[in-house]
Amino acid sequence: MGEVVGAGILAHVPTIMLPPETRLELNEGREISLVPGLRQLREEVFETLDYDTVVVLDSHWFTTVEFVVTAQDRRAGLFTAEELPRGMCRIPYDWRGDPELAHAMAAADAEHSTWVTAIDDPFLPLYYATLNLWKFLGEGLDKRWISVSVAQTGDTEDFLRAGRALGDAIAATDRTVLLLGSGALSHTFWKLRQLRDHEASDPAHIRTPEAYAADLERISWFKDGDHKRVLDTMPEFMRYRPESMFAHYLMMIGALGEEDCRAQARQYGEYENSIGTGQVHLWFDRPDGGFPAPQRTPADPDYVRQNGGPDLTAAG
Repeated sequence: MGEVVGAGILAHVPTIMLPPETRLELNEGREISLVPGLRQLREEVFETLDYDTVVVLDSHWFTTVEFVVTAQDRRAGLFTAEELPRGMCRIPYDWRGDPELAHAMAAADAEHSTWVTAIDDPFLPLYYATLNLWKFLGEGLDKRWISVSVAQTGDTEDFLRAGRALGDAIAATDRTVLLLGSGALSHTFWKLRQLRDHEASDPAHIRTPEAYAADLERISWFKDGDHKRVLDTMPEFMRYRPESMFAHYLMMIGALGEEDCRAQARQYGEYENSIGTGQVHLWFDRPDGGFPAPQRTPADPDYVRQNGGPDLTAAG
């Protein structure tokens, strides 16, 4: 029986991929702490834990009528980011996939009244929310890596359901897994004419004082292991536009038992600004006895499966 042996909410900002001299120039001569934070996380966790597969809950990969999980045997090539090709250009990557776990997640979707499809198309795009973390945490370790998309039509309950399906898939296999919620906390950028005045990592540059305060509040709750409070206040946090509706965290905690999870966060690096957005690395170690099992999803009368999947005729 498989299990999750660690999980994290991790920042993937493009800045971490820039040359050191460029990072120093943008940050008033100082290194952004997110970079040494990832290096420390690799040394203390990724190079020491016994695990088979890393699952990235990718806040940059948007799908519309379903969640998608990568199911290739291997992914390799060169990556240039459509968002910032100047800073992320022709980056080599090569990692093993985990088709068995991907298909197990897709097979668990009906039980949780959601839609998940495993895709093994070799031409399926990838996104830097996955690749940037692999470069720091996975390159050279020869572990399996897969990614799960964010259904952009989803809401908090949909993301929790997808996470429950993932948790059941992990339990149904013999995999030991690390879950990475790749994304930010509050996520509102400064406008183009202003943002170059706000590139330093000092959180004084977070887009609003209210967003700054909301982020710090949740970081405190994570460190206390109070996931129930985070979940109970999701409508309030949505005012500050957490990245991808906080789907990366919600899918992660859906796999880890939701409010039953009491895992406490360890922080790597500082809480930092990235042109208005709140960035942090938080790691949740496996509690004694393991993470709680995913919750059961009640029967949903609105959930109707047609021809093995959602109706795509209305898709734009």
